[in-house]
Amino acid sequence: MNGAQRRRYSRHLLIPEVGLRGQERLAAAKVLVVGAGGLGSPALQYLAAAGIGRIGVVDDDAVDETNLQRQTIFSTADVGANKAVVAATRLHALNPYVAVDAFPIAFDEENARQLVRDYDVVLDCTDRFPTRYLINDACYLEKKIDVYASIFRFDGQLSVLCAPGGPCYRCLYPQAPPEELTPTCADGGVLGALAGLVGAWQAGEALKVVLGIGEPLVGRLLLVDSLAARARDVRFDREPECALCGAHPTLTRIEKRAYESAAVQSDVAEIDPDRLDEALCDATLLDVREPHEAVLGSVAGAVQIPASQLDERMSELDSAVRYIVACRIGMKSLWAVRRLREAGFERLLHLRGGLLAYAARQEDFEFF
Repeated sequence: MNGAQRRRYSRHLLIPEVGLRGQERLAAAKVLVVGAGGLGSPALQYLAAAGIGRIGVVDDDAVDETNLQRQTIFSTADVGANKAVVAATRLHALNPYVAVDAFPIAFDEENARQLVRDYDVVLDCTDRFPTRYLINDACYLEKKIDVYASIFRFDGQLSVLCAPGGPCYRCLYPQAPPEELTPTCADGGVLGALAGLVGAWQAGEALKVVLGIGEPLVGRLLLVDSLAARARDVRFDREPECALCGAHPTLTRIEKRAYESAAVQSDVAEIDPDRLDEALCDATLLDVREPHEAVLGSVAGAVQIPASQLDERMSELDSAVRYIVACRIGMKSLWAVRRLREAGFERLLHLRGGLLAYAARQEDFEFF
């Protein structure tokens, strides 16, 4: 380590648990971050600033204007550019001693194990259950540690998974809930500062793992409530019946079907957003967004009944009318269609991708 590096990392070198030997361990470490969004943005910056020797960034998404409220690694000028590529440029500018691998691709069943295999620690900064299971499984099979986190509105979760002898994500959540019942930040929103808080904490756990210090969150799920300014941890053990790490595992390799089961399976008739205007000539749009979502824009002539009030207000609907059911991104509306079918409604279509996808095709709408 040269003189310039010693000066850069001097505040680390003063910590007895880190010191020169610890800083050299950080420089030799390789960390993969899957997702350069709300969590990945602060995590990546703190990992690079800390001097992690090689950082991989996986993200096939492009920067959107709605990302800028929390994804502080990006600027307004980056809108439309690939997140992994932009993040790599920012990290190199932040710390030229760090090597950064940009992977502007989706993390999927074909590349998961190879990507994970080339790094020491993996940060799960994603927001979809199928990808979380895939990261977990690839880490366990490749004997890598998975630093998991998630955020929604004011709440966050954090854990260190797949450590030797420790539990995995499937021990914590053996089966994914229906996707329409698990809204993402795009559907329910998130406090921007919460992403910074949890993402930085996630980076801190990764640094502890690399350094071999402290008590990482192995077998513990940290629950953060930023609205009440409280954090607590819940202990959970390795599950003997876990399909991946249990006594008699049934998942011994990456198979696409294992992640299809976690993904939403649409069993309803759907319509594409670009056909909505035509379809509304003989149908009525049923908007099931909540009131706080509806302020972002509306479609003229739509019937607005929030999903949370659907059961009590179902009598306001006419079973003889053909309804196209929509929400913001197409999750709550799937639930609404199924609930309406159970109640005897048959003339139903679901708007695939929700009103956000519809608005993206319209010149007159900027929100949703």
